[in-house]
Amino acid sequence: MSWRKEQRRAERGYHHGNLKEALLQAALDLIAQKGAAGFTFADAARMAGVSPAAPYRHFRDREELLTSIAQRGFEQFESQLSAAWDDGRPDTVTAFERVGKAYLAFAREEPAFYSAMFESGVPADSSPGLMAAGERAFGVIRAAAERLAALAPPGAPRPPALMMALHIWSMAHGIASLFARGDAARRKLPMSPEELLEAELLIYVRGLGFPTDRRNTTSSAAAEPPPLPEDERPAGPWGRAK
Repeated sequence: MSWRKEQRRAERGYHHGNLKEALLQAALDLIAQKGAAGFTFADAARMAGVSPAAPYRHFRDREELLTSIAQRGFEQFESQLSAAWDDGRPDTVTAFERVGKAYLAFAREEPAFYSAMFESGVPADSSPGLMAAGERAFGVIRAAAERLAALAPPGAPRPPALMMALHIWSMAHGIASLFARGDAARRKLPMSPEELLEAELLIYVRGLGFPTDRRNTTSSAAAEPPPLPEDERPAGPWGRAK
């Protein structure tokens, strides 16, 4: 295909407002095929059927293109995690397990987005939009961790919700990266990734001394006195909450 034909295709796409979307989809396809580090800006243009100069109408460079993809990924990720959490219904433990399963499902069903979000090398603060989208997604896990922390037995020191959220995120992310993305070269498991995560969460929660009987989680939390202000809580073995 000649450069002039490519240029005319690019101009038609740009005129109809489709060029940006075509480039984003082309980049997603390339990530799915080659990984987030396996393509160039020119590759994305070629995949979209436009001239090498056309992408500069919408993106400064390849990193900005990846940033845009990562932001969209986090937006979809947050939506799926929020739907799974469903404000902790019908009980905290069940809802928390759904969040973990939603995490693994997103990694498995949207591997290109997941790769752009976590494996592209794009700094989390490369754009305000990306940073905000990432914080909203993590905010779902943190909100769930706060509800889970409220199940601590009365009088027992509570780990900071942020620390719990980071621990649980690390569990889900590790399982997603190692086992939940459909890579045939990965080590075979005698259980599903979802079952592995459920077992890890149960061990973690029990290790903190929290109740795990779903019949008692709602009533136990309701029976607790209101939590102390952060600056009045005992530091406990986890340190003081930030």
